[in-house]
Order: sequence, then C-alpha cells, then structure tokens
Amino acid sequence: MTSEEQPKAEHRSRPTSAEFREFVASGWAPRASEPTPRAEVADVTEPRRAAVSERFAGERLVIPAGGLKVRSNDCDYVFRPHTAFAWLTGLGADREPDAVLVLDPVEGGGHEATLFFRPLAPRDSEEFFADSRYGEFWVGARPTVADVESELGIRARHIDEMKDVLAKDAGTVQLRVLREADAAVSALVDQVRQEAGVTESQEQLDAELARDLSTRRMVKDAWEVGEMRKAVAATHKGFEGVIADLPEAVRRGRGERWVEGMFGLYARHEGNGVGYDSICASGDHANTLHWIKNTGDVREGDLILVDAGVEVDSLFTADVTRTLPVSGRFSEPQRRVYQAVLDAQEAGLAAVRPGAKFSDVHAAAIRVIAERLHEWGLLPEGVDVEQTLDPEHGQYHRRWMVHGTSHHLGMDVHDCQQALREDYMDAELVPGMILTVEPGLYFKADDELVPDELRGIGVRIEDDVLVTEDGCDNLSAAMPRTIEDVERWIAQVQERGRP
Repeated sequence: MTSEEQPKAEHRSRPTSAEFREFVASGWAPRASEPTPRAEVADVTEPRRAAVSERFAGERLVIPAGGLKVRSNDCDYVFRPHTAFAWLTGLGADREPDAVLVLDPVEGGGHEATLFFRPLAPRDSEEFFADSRYGEFWVGARPTVADVESELGIRARHIDEMKDVLAKDAGTVQLRVLREADAAVSALVDQVRQEAGVTESQEQLDAELARDLSTRRMVKDAWEVGEMRKAVAATHKGFEGVIADLPEAVRRGRGERWVEGMFGLYARHEGNGVGYDSICASGDHANTLHWIKNTGDVREGDLILVDAGVEVDSLFTADVTRTLPVSGRFSEPQRRVYQAVLDAQEAGLAAVRPGAKFSDVHAAAIRVIAERLHEWGLLPEGVDVEQTLDPEHGQYHRRWMVHGTSHHLGMDVHDCQQALREDYMDAELVPGMILTVEPGLYFKADDELVPDELRGIGVRIEDDVLVTEDGCDNLSAAMPRTIEDVERWIAQVQERGRP
C-alpha cells in the first residue's frame, strides 16, 4: 500500500458472519462484458513512452501515480495522479491511486509498458462491502485488468505482482524511480537495489529521470494544445460567471469566498476542477501575490484580481488573471496603474516568438514597468531606468513587481519545474511551447513610498500563449484586456447573466 495510512476507528462494527458474506455476495446482475473503448489519449501516450524508452535504453523505469493523502482521520483529499504518470499513461482526473507504471526493457531494444494497479475486487471479498477507502460499495467500481488494457493499450497487472518484476535482474539492469511521486514505492525500489547488492547512491540517476520527464513536456503536441484550448474556454466561462455575480458578491459580504465558489462551480462542471487554488483578491488583498484565503469583502469602487484556471479531465489547466473594477468602471488612479500593466504585458507578448529566449519575455515587460515607475517618480532619487534594471546593483522596481513575468503551462500550472536553468530561463522558445505572460504592479496600502491615491491598488493581467512558427497565439485573447473592453465586458455579462 502506498497511500497514507488512515487511523482505524475501533468503534465501527463490521458484519463478518459467513451467512452475511454469502448473502451480500449474491443476487447481483452480471457485470458488463464488453471491452472498455480505447481512449483517444492512448494514441498520444504511446509515442511519449517510446521517446522515454529511447532515452533510457536498457533500463527499468518506475513511475508511480502516488497514493491517497489523508485530509483528516478517515477522510482523504481528492486524488490527483502525479503529472509524469498521467502524461505517460493518459490517466487523468482522479484515476488509479497507488498505481505504478513500469517500463521494462526487452531484448532487441525498447520497453514493455505495464501498469500495476489495484483492480476491481470480486463481490465475495470483504473489500467489496467493508472497505470504505477502496470498496465498491463505498467509492464505486474500479476498472478490471482487461478494462485498463483495452482503454490504454498497455499491459496491466495487479499491484501485488510488482515487486517481483522490479527485482528481476536488478543487479544487472539499471533501475530508476521517480522518487518524488511516492515515498513508499521509492523505498521499495531502494530495498530491491540493496537486496541486489547495489550499494552506491542512486538518487542522482533518479533525479535525471525526474528532470527528463519534466523537461520533455515543454513542447506540446497538437492533442495537448487542443486540451489547453478546452481549459481556456472553460476558464472564460468561469470568469463570466464571476462577473455576472459580482453584485451578489458585494451584497452578501465575504465576497471573495462567493467569487471563489462561483468560479469553482464552473470549474467542476466544465472540467475536473480548479487547476490551483483560486486567487480572488479584492482591494488591498490583490497586493498579496498568492492570496488564497479569500476571506475578504468585495466592495464597490475596489478592484478585484481574479487569478484562476479550469483543469480539464486530462489535467491540462489554464492560468488566467483579470483585474476587474467591482463597480464596472475604473477610477482614474486605477486606470493609470492598469494601463501601465497592460502596456508591459503587450511588450511581453510581442517578445514571444521562436528563437527568442524565455527570459526575453520578462525583460521586455519589466522594462515597461521600470519606465512607468520612473515616470511617476517612485524610484529612488537619482536612479534611472537603466540603473534599476541592473541585475547586480539595481532592481528597485521589484518592490512593486517582485515576481517573474512568465512560466511554462500545461498539466501543471507551473509546468516543467524540474528543468535545469539552461533548459528553462536560458532556453530558446520553440513552436509548441505554452507559457503565461503576467506582469503586475502592487502598491500596498501601507506603502509610504507611493502616493496616497495609488495605495491599495494591485493589478495583474495574465494570458496563456502558444508559441507558433511565426510568433504566438494568445489562447485567452477572447477574454477582454483593455480598459474600455473590460468595462464593456462587465456591462454586457451583467446584463445577460451567467453563461
């Protein structure tokens, strides 16, 4: 078992008589016998596994899904498989806790993929009726071995058979495990290594596997781009649901929670859920970059910064930010800050093209931020734009924009995070990459270095961008960004109501 252990409640009774067991196992209609249809994603994952196989020729690779995490007592968090596992198998949403993908080298080259998992238990087993964590009575039926093989096009076996496969030729075949995915599986691999006489540390080899699986997701294929478009379209709907209900968020109090809940409703209905905890930050809360408490009121006259994304069932997620005037119109100070951020974003978007470096996007956007702050007299006396942009002795502008402008996006909101710097920040952009462009300006209410009229104003604008052959495609361009378009958008959505 790789899931976190739940404490056992001794007060719960379990019917264990032979008579009951016989009764509960009888009287059920036969299970469906037709094979599970092959999933569309099965045609996509096969070449992914082949590429990994070529990179790690002759080695046995172990990629766990991870296990259930205990929320409290006997309640688990909703399961979400490790991204590398989902990317290589096609299992998304909440599919198959405790499963492990093993790529086993075969003679003549290549690997055979086997999914080890916990298949459907028979109806005469205690698990069927008495196991509240895995039992069919409690959480529904899991797939059979035949179901998985039919759906995914790969071999499947019971998880209990995995150790023998890992131990086979362990002393002569290099064994690597995705350590971060499941501590129990990693411990099992370490045990197999030790029993086979492998004494030197293998953690560096395991880290190379993790880095490879992270880095190779940077360039999306056509199917992945399609999933991203679905995620962005669902996110657009969620934002319009939020906009339609802004007056209700004001009226009810604790409006940030209302906004969070409204977006979450669309995320669960249109997709698998939110791709990350939604930031619904009204007023000065927008100046806390990762404000996910969402406990504040939404007030007339304030801005509300909503940073949210829908994750679809394949686990691809959007990541979009819009800063909206709660009353439908920007005040003059709000317009000034918003326009500066929009100008910076336009500069960043213009820098997204093949051959440019990933870091060029931030450089283009942050220059505009620095120029505006200098124009407004906010930089220290005697510091000009070039001086503040000096990475060694400047960076004064970062008081008001501390974060980077971009990150890769895909199955994780901060995708490909284990890539080396030369493969990420210093790498060239190529067609198929998807990244965010999200500058901001954040003037905290207690910041005495900014004019009174700007204090408490926080603005971020974020879009999801696909690098194309000749530039970029803003996947979230249908969501208005200019001051006039945002004001018009709010008016139109509130007139027609929720989508």
